[in-house]
Amino acid sequence: MTSSLSGTFGFQSVSPEEREKRIRAVFNAVAPRYDLMNDVMSFGIHRLWKRAMVKAARPASGQVLVDLAGGTGDVARLLAGRDRRVMVCDPSPEMMAVGEARSRGLGIQFVEGSAEAMPFESNSVDTLTMAFGLRNATSPEAALAEIFRVLKPGGWYVCLEFSRPWALIRPFYDFYSFHVIPRLGAWIAREPAAYAYLVESIRRFPDQRQLAGLMGDAGFERIAWRNLSAGIACLHSAVKPAS
Repeated sequence: MTSSLSGTFGFQSVSPEEREKRIRAVFNAVAPRYDLMNDVMSFGIHRLWKRAMVKAARPASGQVLVDLAGGTGDVARLLAGRDRRVMVCDPSPEMMAVGEARSRGLGIQFVEGSAEAMPFESNSVDTLTMAFGLRNATSPEAALAEIFRVLKPGGWYVCLEFSRPWALIRPFYDFYSFHVIPRLGAWIAREPAAYAYLVESIRRFPDQRQLAGLMGDAGFERIAWRNLSAGIACLHSAVKPAS
């Protein structure tokens, strides 16, 4: 199964190299107001979704935890503890600069790297979380293969992504996404084009079952998912086989 995202930017067809370049430009541009926009767009609900993800990750004493594409550090701050090593890995220095400023004193490390090429040894990470980042990888399939590589045998991958909402609310969700969110992006983040891309990228991303299939193709086992807010978001989890 393939996601066919590597040759797209929103609804446009582009080369994988151009996709990577444009996505990085999007996040560099919105970094200072990224968390504020998330609060406004989701009415603060994204914070509840991320708390659910951290609860599912079950951070424990002695673990090495990586929050991939976690630039502003909001998830890492929930994972942090004195008895564990927590790292943020993100391709955007601008996003991580915001995260570092907000995470002083918590012992969180910020490391530059893409989802397809993380600067970690194989079999070195106990748990890897990823909130709303997989659909922005240049190749989600390559990202899943890289996540599988860095996890220890028996390690967990916990993924929070926008997904396919229930049919009953889909017309209202579509109207809000295509007509309200870009206007909010223009007003608050001053980047309407960036938020138009983010909405389009959600529509191109695999749904709940398809994403589970991609995770299975990457080698993961014990794949499960749980809809959040009527399927607007979905929490997937999977384990790297112990043997």
